Amino acid sequence: MTTKIVIARRPEVVAAYAADPDKAPQWYRNITSVTWRTPPPLAVGSQVDFVARFLGRTLAYTYGVVENVPHTRLVMRTAPGSSFPMETTYTWRALGDDRTEMSLRNRGGPSGRLVARVMAAAMRRANRSDLARLRRILETREKPPERASP
Repeated sequence: MTTKIVIARRPEVVAAYAADPDKAPQWYRNITSVTWRTPPPLAVGSQVDFVARFLGRTLAYTYGVVENVPHTRLVMRTAPGSSFPMETTYTWRALGDDRTEMSLRNRGGPSGRLVARVMAAAMRRANRSDLARLRRILETREKPPERASP
């Protein structure tokens, strides 16, 4: 399931904020804490523990970074055999001078058809809400001054 949004900021600004695990609790409503297992900055091989409240349950999981193309794409995955198998992919694409299309894709989750359907619908709603919050945060932050023309 992929959710997209356009944010009126450059891709490097959006990506720097969205890809920073320490910022996740500010824009993800359900994430309550983040703890680095490996030292920052985020890179392929980094591991980060997340705790989230979702559908009335507390979920604790570790994401490992499997792909990191700065300002373009970030892929994080839970370890094989995890009780909550999940892969999250962020992509950022420039739309003109000061706009970015960001996509958030989640794959995986619990087994079982009914549980999976309920969870997928809840995740879609949460992703739309989280991306809207991210847009509000980034579009209301003070923008850097425009460069003067020579």
